[in-house]
Amino acid sequence: MSIQPFTIAIPQTTLDDLRERLARTRWPDEVEDAGWDYGAKLSYMKELVAYWLQTFDWRTQEAKLNRFAHFKADVDGVGIHFMHERGKGPAPLPIVLTHGWPDSFYRMHKIIPLLTDPANYGGDPADAFDVIVPSLPGYGFSDKVHGATSIRIAELFARLMTDVLCYKRFAAGGGDIGSRVTRLLALSHPEALVGIHLTDVGFPGEPAGIFPSDLSNPSPAEQQFLGSVGQWFMQEGGYAMLQSTKPQTPSYGLNDSPVGLAAWLVEKFRAWSDCAGDVEQRFSKDELLTQIMIYWATETISSSARLYYDDAHAAPQLKPGQYIEIPAGVATFPKDLTLPPRELGERFLRVQRWTEMPRGGHFAALEEPQLLAEELRAFFRPLR
Repeated sequence: MSIQPFTIAIPQTTLDDLRERLARTRWPDEVEDAGWDYGAKLSYMKELVAYWLQTFDWRTQEAKLNRFAHFKADVDGVGIHFMHERGKGPAPLPIVLTHGWPDSFYRMHKIIPLLTDPANYGGDPADAFDVIVPSLPGYGFSDKVHGATSIRIAELFARLMTDVLCYKRFAAGGGDIGSRVTRLLALSHPEALVGIHLTDVGFPGEPAGIFPSDLSNPSPAEQQFLGSVGQWFMQEGGYAMLQSTKPQTPSYGLNDSPVGLAAWLVEKFRAWSDCAGDVEQRFSKDELLTQIMIYWATETISSSARLYYDDAHAAPQLKPGQYIEIPAGVATFPKDLTLPPRELGERFLRVQRWTEMPRGGHFAALEEPQLLAEELRAFFRPLR
């Protein structure tokens, strides 16, 4: 298995083409005073696109990303892009952090220095981590792979950590799809993991079947959670149904129109973050557009959406009554998609730490990197 240094370098022709497409945008109409009720707000999208054209500098953001150590490895014939930052401490613990949708490896860029060099941020150097942040196959700079289910991704990441990077044991964490991949890692490779940390535990009917199917005698808190999941899907789950059933259809528009892509993604960053309705309370325009650019420049909106379809058609992995044995920590953030109670997590996880965080949403590593870093240090400290 080969490994090579990797530098992000988007061709200038791609950037020139983007400018032409942005300048030719054909805007839709909008219901008067609709705000964000119907989806991405027209006035905000025009403001964001004007900034994209007139102010945003991809080369500046590209240079910032390239300050991290990037690599690309061939893992079982699949090119996996990842960042690998070494810890500054007496015995750094390796940890693989996995992102989800609609984000990318960029989700973790704020938390990496907090984990690799805790002493520089008021922490203990004994808590240092070696941090590995891969791009999911079909996302960012990893290869696009047909049939790259979360199950297969977990196997690829296990090989990346043990066979390519030669870590005998390691930690794992993530949220969204990253939570699913992390749980699958723990299920299939318990011997390699010292523990897992999650910002969500999944939900009923989850693709790839890594959520307990035998929710008999739910507690009042579990019943409330189940009801909230159903309500959330009615209000917010249209994207998931579309990407799980017909992901190719929206890809034509999203891969062709940068404004269409931006609207598809920004609406989620607003709805799923702890921003009180103002997305820029949590993410600057530069941060939003850097995230969008990773999808646009790599043309991965279609391949990223296919993961939903492939997972929806994968066989269940967690059998009724089955338990993930290795130690698990969970941090729930109040504005995340759903808020599971601890007793639900304990049905299938060996929960050793469960923390209800004071603020933050779905994109915890971007929204509250300091809080999440402190939580990761605290959970893994006794497991080192």
